[in-house]
Amino acid sequence: MNAKLKTTPFEVADYLDSAEAIAIYLEDAFETEDSAYIAHALGTVARAKGMSEVARKTGLSRESLYKALSTEGNPEFATILKVMSALDLKITARAG
Repeated sequence: MNAKLKTTPFEVADYLDSAEAIAIYLEDAFETEDSAYIAHALGTVARAKGMSEVARKTGLSRESLYKALSTEGNPEFATILKVMSALDLKITARAG
């Protein structure tokens, strides 16, 4: 028998269903120090929470948010701050 394995794409946004899960996910993203990955992770959280609602709260279009928060995006820091605020998230600093 030559059975074929069927797979489905993994969507991390489906598992970001609590404040704790979101915090752990973003903390891991920030630890990479990879700005593109951090922006992408923030976009994943925005999708988990509802991109339309995030767009409404930031005053930005959904399309511009999807573009800015993709791995190819390069969002301005002001955009990151608006998205963080819309998601009720705070950036904190701590000595390493």
